[in-house]
Amino acid sequence: MTAEALSKIITKGMEEKKASDIIILDLRSIKNSVTDFFVLCSGNSDTQLEAISDSIEEEVFKAGEKGPWQREGKNSGQWILMDYVNVVAHIFLKEKRDYFGLEELWGDAKITKIN
Repeated sequence: MTAEALSKIITKGMEEKKASDIIILDLRSIKNSVTDFFVLCSGNSDTQLEAISDSIEEEVFKAGEKGPWQREGKNSGQWILMDYVNVVAHIFLKEKRDYFGLEELWGDAKITKIN
């Protein structure tokens, strides 16, 4: 599966649990980027963040792919990172997303906003 297709499946998992402010950052044209895509979203509570994370894993599994290579933050409840190597999903509480500002850090990326 291509990284672009995987980013869309991850997006679907986010939408299933009513994540807000979903965006896809296409990093393929950026020299020395750590991955091909970042997919970011926000949630309103640690419970919703966990539900979004579980939904992403379920959608990726249904598509015939394996679970994330690495996962961080599920216990902290403020920012969950799911690393699928070529695609990295970031699930934030809104205030943490604003604080870290990944959209600004990767400002040269092509940004796709999901409604």
